[in-house]
Amino acid sequence: MPIASPDVYAEMLSRAKSNAYAYPAINVTSSQTLNAALRGFAEAGSDGIVQVSTGGAEFLSGTTIKNMVLGAEALAEYAHHVAKAYPVNIALHTDHCPADKLDTYIRPLIAISRERVSQGRDPLFQSHMWDGSAVELEENLKIADELLADCRAARIVLEVEIGVVGGEEDGVVGAIDEKLYTTPGDMFRTAEVLGTGEKGSYMLAATFGNVHGVYKPGNVKLRPSILREGQEHVAGKLGLAADAKPFNLVFHGGSGSDLSEIRETLDYGVIKMNVDTDTQYAFTRPIADHMFRNYDGVLKVDGEVGVKKAYDPRTYGKAAEAAMAARVAQACEDLRSTGRSIGV
Repeated sequence: MPIASPDVYAEMLSRAKSNAYAYPAINVTSSQTLNAALRGFAEAGSDGIVQVSTGGAEFLSGTTIKNMVLGAEALAEYAHHVAKAYPVNIALHTDHCPADKLDTYIRPLIAISRERVSQGRDPLFQSHMWDGSAVELEENLKIADELLADCRAARIVLEVEIGVVGGEEDGVVGAIDEKLYTTPGDMFRTAEVLGTGEKGSYMLAATFGNVHGVYKPGNVKLRPSILREGQEHVAGKLGLAADAKPFNLVFHGGSGSDLSEIRETLDYGVIKMNVDTDTQYAFTRPIADHMFRNYDGVLKVDGEVGVKKAYDPRTYGKAAEAAMAARVAQACEDLRSTGRSIGV
């Protein structure tokens, strides 16, 4: 199927929320990792989200070019073509964009999509993330409000973050302190400024102890109840039903989280969960195995010529793709999206 249209993406998010499941959002940095993600979603019978961070986009443009917009645009155009071969719906998203990169990443990409929409085409990306976690809440929401209007005009969903995800990703560092826990007041203030859909569609990354990086199971101390309490507080303030979930929530920094905690967040309105660390490892592990087992083939040891098949990137690339695809399929199972593609 082609990359999800704005209407299809809206339906994907709506169904996920109504049925208490979420989509894995898989970070990619190459055509190979993109293909692995697409394969994993297809094998799971799940729709999904593929996303590109600022660092990933810069890498995609070439290590001497370092142009984030060029890299993201090239990857998205490639995805629009290869996704047609898969029987599931895929949305394209840009991950974590801090304030100092807005003018060199999100805003130019939104402009590209606005131009496409003005020509009667679908946007290049289906959603973009503004990471305002490093600025004060009011400044964060002021910028988010401006971006939301721009995204609405381009038929794009915005993702915003309030609170801080600890650890580091792409040079964005979050301290591990009380700001890891978003307050109900912060969530209501978000609703006051951004609305709950009437000003434009957005997803909210509210934090509940999330930490980026690699952790053994149990080492990340999450408090999913914060999401429930926030949804209930805002629903009450807005006069909605007690069980209403005003926000479409996003789960960041899930590596090392217990499955029970992940599943609990789905019941509170999480519809998207970022997956990066685990899929990076899944992709790299078979390559390391291949190199160790075939060192005398991939290297020209003691004047020998090596074994061409051993160092052909396709040889170990196929194994890497298969392993990463399997990890994506596992993420779909964890998030209950397996077999739920709206296109199957």
